[in-house]
Amino acid sequence: MSAKNSIIFGPINSRRFGMSLGVDLSPAFKQCNFDCLYCELAPATTTNKQVETIQVQEVIQELKTHLTHNIDVITLTANGEPTLYPHLNDLIDKIDTIKGATETLILTNSAALINPIVYDALLKLDQVKLSLDAVTPNIFKKIDRPHKSINITELVERVVAFSKEYRGKLFIEILFVHELNNTKEELVKLNNVLLRIDAVRIDLGTIDRPPAYPVVGINYKELYDIAISFDKTLPIHIASRTHVEPNNITYTKEEILNTLDKRPLTQEDITLLFDEKSKVKLQELIASNEVTIKTIGNLKFLLPSKNIKRKRVLY
Repeated sequence: MSAKNSIIFGPINSRRFGMSLGVDLSPAFKQCNFDCLYCELAPATTTNKQVETIQVQEVIQELKTHLTHNIDVITLTANGEPTLYPHLNDLIDKIDTIKGATETLILTNSAALINPIVYDALLKLDQVKLSLDAVTPNIFKKIDRPHKSINITELVERVVAFSKEYRGKLFIEILFVHELNNTKEELVKLNNVLLRIDAVRIDLGTIDRPPAYPVVGINYKELYDIAISFDKTLPIHIASRTHVEPNNITYTKEEILNTLDKRPLTQEDITLLFDEKSKVKLQELIASNEVTIKTIGNLKFLLPSKNIKRKRVLY
């Protein structure tokens, strides 16, 4: 099979990961072990292996052509799930020989971590983004519609174990679907699992593109409320802002510090939440060293300076 024109895409300036050069490991059609309700690709029968595969050398040749010095990350992804690619371990080794200072990143739904070969291959990457939309079996099945071989309890334990062993930058992503995984009960269970995972950032998102099935996302205010409901030591980031309307709330300096104590915010969050007077007060708090700016991944977070020493905060 030849799909040279569609293996590499971008580069794309990703707000979360920097200048990204994408590698599609299933360019011909969707091959995935999930059939998520919110997927932007058309519905498809789940599979636990690729039936049509591109060769490693073909990927490397294309990468050599497109890889330039201004690329921050080579992002392994797919029309479906990239960890189903059978030559992933070999591909990562060969990319390492040509990538130079560019880092490697994979965007995966986490399920293949139950496979020891995939688990070990992902340990070699500079950055890993794992999805974890739900931890309760029935909700997990409703949202992610996984292949019958996938067990969420086993998957969660592998994610936790991987986070303890992995030495690169680990990101967790949760995508919320209205009236499915945003219930109070599921949020409590998610919170308890997230406290066991060592991640540099946990991205909260919702449906931004037309989904495969007739479901809807939640709004920014709901995402923000979820963010502050999680344990304050978790490195939460609100990643989804499509069709967001500003709140423009007035805060005192004490309220600003209180808000940032509950959840460190990015400048984008500040723009959406604060009115102009509150933004001025925030700048005064930064000038007086009461608020600190910390960079994690490709994002800058604002948090109270006293929180820098908080044990679990990874910002």
